[in-house]
Amino acid sequence: MIILGIDPGFEITGISVLQAKSNDLEPLYCDYIITKRNQTVDKRLKKIFVSIVDVIKQYQPHCLAIEEIFFSVNAKSAIKVGQARGVSLLAASVNDLEIFEYTPLEVKQAIVGYGRATKKQIKFMLKNILGKSDDFFPKKDDAWDAMALCICHANSYKFKQKTKIEN
Repeated sequence: MIILGIDPGFEITGISVLQAKSNDLEPLYCDYIITKRNQTVDKRLKKIFVSIVDVIKQYQPHCLAIEEIFFSVNAKSAIKVGQARGVSLLAASVNDLEIFEYTPLEVKQAIVGYGRATKKQIKFMLKNILGKSDDFFPKKDDAWDAMALCICHANSYKFKQKTKIEN
């Protein structure tokens, strides 16, 4: 199964692709999309959409794992993140990907085993789980978060399949 993970953001969207075969996890792609502040909203959203579709066409994922939006104190920021999340979902939907949503708490629990884990703890675990060094991952946390979403889904899917068979 090939999983596309997206950590949506208006300025920076993390995007990763992971291949999961039984117990083997192979990261195929890990990067981020940056939109320029001086561009109009429509151009920024188009860049996110087109970039995601390009990755979908290149890696042919079976599904999308995306972070659920959480309420922000700054409503204006929350709306913009919601727009970026919307175009991410649209890109997956027009390419017939099955969509799975996870809260930040679920992702942290899947990676570190603790829902209040720090970014540093998540990075440490991602490197160990995937057997990769810092060089593999881009500098932006959003890319790491997108890969964490992929692993969260791989584990969740495997667990659901196992319990489905046993029932």
